Amino acid sequence: MYHNILVPISFDAERDTSGSLKLAQVLATPDAQVTLLHVVEHIPNYAISYMPSEYLTEARKAIQTELDELASQLPNAKGIVIEGHSGRTILDWAQANHPDLIIMASHRPGMQDLLLGSTASHVVRHAGCAVHVVR
Repeated sequence: MYHNILVPISFDAERDTSGSLKLAQVLATPDAQVTLLHVVEHIPNYAISYMPSEYLTEARKAIQTELDELASQLPNAKGIVIEGHSGRTILDWAQANHPDLIIMASHRPGMQDLLLGSTASHVVRHAGCAVHVVR
């Protein structure tokens, strides 16, 4: 049983978060803290100049609302939205907040993943705690 669980959440169409959330519920102690973390990738400056000024603010609000809705399904869960590179930012957050388990959802690997590596494989290789990958 785990006391501090990190569940990175991706809202990509091919990712199903239900397995990760169910596993967090099963593996958590009754008083465990569960954090649902979504990493918003940096948008290059040249691209951001073409977006409406309120786009990022509205997008963050929408993502936070979705995370809060998912977090309401678990006791002692909260949602956090941060900005950065997915794999590195998840590891940085974990190093600062000391979860004893990270539950990652993963998609079926394709050729791109074999050549470039996926976020899940990066976290598995470098995390300082247990990592459970859910397919």
